[in-house]
Amino acid sequence: MTKKKVDIVNTSLGLRLSSHEKICQVRMQNILKSIERLEKKVSDLSESVNKGKGVVSVLVFLGSIVAAAIGIFNYKWNIITKVLQLI
Repeated sequence: MTKKKVDIVNTSLGLRLSSHEKICQVRMQNILKSIERLEKKVSDLSESVNKGKGVVSVLVFLGSIVAAAIGIFNYKWNIITKVLQLI
């Protein structure tokens, strides 16, 4: 090959590589944006799950208090009915 043909091949190869690199750069930017959006969504979901865990623990606590109150009421009511039956 002559010097001029080598220069043309190198120039065309350089143009092809630079256009390929531009396409890859755009793809990488899109991938990075997608990853950032996913990270934000995951952090939002984590916050929601933590809030849900807190709500569930509060509901369990309130339910146990209600169950204890009902149990105490039933126990005292049974004692009162037994005492009244003896009279």
